[in-house]
Amino acid sequence: MARVDIVDLIDARVPLKKSGVNYSARCPFHNEKTPSFTVSREKQFYHCFGCGAHGTAIGFLMEHDRLGFIEAVEELAARCGLQVPRDTAPSDDAAPTRAIYELQQQAAGYYAEQLRRHPQRQRAVDYLKQRGVSGDVAARYGLGYAPPGWDNLMARFDESGLLEAGLLVNRDDGRRYDRFRDRIMFPIRDRRGRVVGFGGRVLDGGEPKYLNSPETAVFKKRREVYGLYELLKAPGKPPFILVVEGYMDVVALAQYGIPYAVAALGTATTPEHVELLFRYCSEVVFCFDGDAAGHAAGWRALEAALPHMRDGRQVRFLHVPQGHDPDTLVRQEGAESFRARIVGATPLSDYFFERLQTGLNLTEMEGRAGLVTRGREMLGKLPDGVFRQMMQARLAQVGGVARVELSAKSTTLVPQAVRRPSPRRMAPSVARRMMALVLAEPGLARSVDSALMNWLAASNDGELFFLQQLLEIAGSIPISRHRR
Repeated sequence: MARVDIVDLIDARVPLKKSGVNYSARCPFHNEKTPSFTVSREKQFYHCFGCGAHGTAIGFLMEHDRLGFIEAVEELAARCGLQVPRDTAPSDDAAPTRAIYELQQQAAGYYAEQLRRHPQRQRAVDYLKQRGVSGDVAARYGLGYAPPGWDNLMARFDESGLLEAGLLVNRDDGRRYDRFRDRIMFPIRDRRGRVVGFGGRVLDGGEPKYLNSPETAVFKKRREVYGLYELLKAPGKPPFILVVEGYMDVVALAQYGIPYAVAALGTATTPEHVELLFRYCSEVVFCFDGDAAGHAAGWRALEAALPHMRDGRQVRFLHVPQGHDPDTLVRQEGAESFRARIVGATPLSDYFFERLQTGLNLTEMEGRAGLVTRGREMLGKLPDGVFRQMMQARLAQVGGVARVELSAKSTTLVPQAVRRPSPRRMAPSVARRMMALVLAEPGLARSVDSALMNWLAASNDGELFFLQQLLEIAGSIPISRHRR
């Protein structure tokens, strides 16, 4: 955890500005006009002089992202490419889920091996070469090949597990067969790097061209995006996140030096997708086709983004010329020209009013009334802030009215029934305080005696067991890694 820089973590959610030796911003935990929120890279600590909010990276994630303590630790571990060890006696629900993850990983390894060795792999290799995909990029994304045949996986893995993972098709007549056959395989990994599903592209011109895993206990399409794990592993902070429509678009852009693309998984952009991406970058660019379907997809993405447009966040829209997708366009015109298109992408505000006027005659009172009515309902989803006020004023200007009263916000980011109390209002246990200390100063773990470690390991309490695991990990880190 010592490798996580609190400045980079917070800057991805709240844009920071250099202020002397520290960084500052308007506090994300209360409304203010002048910045009183400061972040120290040296101390790895944040503090707000207005509301008193303060803490480490874990505390910020708990407060800002509304995560529990263990979820926040897992989030930080995922940023470092690590996995937090869990109790060796999992719950009844955890064991089957873990088995699915393990089986998916084994299947991904099998597909990758077939791309290298199967006698009929050449068509897949030729296709990837034709699309300009190098071996390094194919390895980075774990690309593979599902060979022809109905029972390749069934001959190697347990059928019941394959069914739970969505890798087998179970017919009404009792027959079972491999879901993916003679396809290039794209493993879908969550932000921790676990394989949760697959996308497969056909090679013989059949239908469907792309086939996705069904939803399972570990794979929910509305919550996952393809390429996020690989994006997070790329060096440096992403300048933006580009949302495209296809797996091959993500891979091709990475090949051309744009490793900041992700793709929705055969579904429209959801509010969960938007909030997930804003955790890692304050700017999201949606890139769709230039036809009617592409603009419809853009409008759905805009609707999903509105409730998450807090001040400091930016969304833009890029529609590629008709007849192209990002894959073909970047190969035709090169990376620099494609980046120029991204820089010139349309801001959400302009895109909103441009599309809102479609089909309306604003020279007529009826057309302006329709625009105000439609716009007022949608802008009511925006969170309070300067951006909402500016959009409200612009709607009045475009609609030719003195003032527009927005409807009450109709979208709640976290349902009231599941909203967690603010961590600053919860009294942390002794175990949690100790964990926070160890995460802030891993070297402390070296001073813990063996008797305490044995007592923690023998405890049936989940927090104490987690503390023991954390102490073991921190105690094994070389001293040189304790400090940046």
